[in-house]
Amino acid sequence: MPVEQPAAVDRDLVDFAILAQWMDGQGLCAGSFDNVAPIGGGTQNVMLRLTRGGREYVLRRGPRHLRRKSNDVIRRESRLLTALNKTDVPAPTLIAACDDETVMGGAVFYLMEPIDGFSPATGLPELHASDPAIRHRMGLSAAAGLAQLGMVDFESIGLAEFGKPEGFLERQVPRWLAELESYNQNQGYPGPDIPGLEHVADWLERHRPEQGRAGILHGDCHLANMMFRNDGPELAALVDWEMSTIGDPLLDLGWLIATWPTGSKLDALVGALASAGGLASPDELVKTYSEHSDRDLSNVNWYVVLACFKLGIVLEGTHARAFAGKAPKEVGDMLHAMTLALFDNASARAE
Repeated sequence: MPVEQPAAVDRDLVDFAILAQWMDGQGLCAGSFDNVAPIGGGTQNVMLRLTRGGREYVLRRGPRHLRRKSNDVIRRESRLLTALNKTDVPAPTLIAACDDETVMGGAVFYLMEPIDGFSPATGLPELHASDPAIRHRMGLSAAAGLAQLGMVDFESIGLAEFGKPEGFLERQVPRWLAELESYNQNQGYPGPDIPGLEHVADWLERHRPEQGRAGILHGDCHLANMMFRNDGPELAALVDWEMSTIGDPLLDLGWLIATWPTGSKLDALVGALASAGGLASPDELVKTYSEHSDRDLSNVNWYVVLACFKLGIVLEGTHARAFAGKAPKEVGDMLHAMTLALFDNASARAE
């Protein structure tokens, strides 16, 4: 029986006839595809929720305009999730992954279980919206979850070769300055206009702490990349693992603090939660992290500055691609404003 292509999904992104054939080969539920809908959130990759044979799935693949490393990112995510599913770290459950680029028009993909929870980036359930105590505990749960991730013995779950932890901190500034330089390949991009860039880079190099024990980093752990339980403040899952690696996990804590709602343009990441207020303070996040980790937290400010520096450059990439027509202009402009806010924060902390 031919498989009908859902009208809401472009065949260039997902060909459902091909997907059905591949899923059949994996021994997954057969039948028609129902309730197909895109899942919003990040600007880098594509996610769809769908039902087939009475089972719900989330499909994840690279962006419409695949970049040089898009498929490698999805392959790494599926490998990481497979490993994390052996632990108690709150993460999506991987069902099956397709690493073959020839199956779906050049893009690899994977299927995972939907998360029973909500993203604070898309609104708050009544329980959370009406109770500041629950919102306060959401932040503490997020910090505890990151500490739990950083304590995982990555070698024992098959991730010994997942990253290059030796020299991780030493590589960060030159690595991301080179990434920023690469954006000039986007036609029409005038180059980065980021006040404080050189000052922050120099400060990070001069004040770099000694790297502690290696561990797993999520790599992009702001609240919009977390999902929380519908019935309480507990963290349901860390999602969007595209920047994950092995290195110094304290960068995740710095990232959480760097993106924490404070009334800046970054609050757009988690609009509803930021406007509701009642959140834990950054000091409380550090304290909670310390209660679930044995790591030295005396240099947390340095990790916050590094997080601002790195995330600012990451977001600037979409701004650059917007000039070349590879991302919406309004999205590029919004993320550039966030980049400027991040570097303002970094410069203030460096002082």
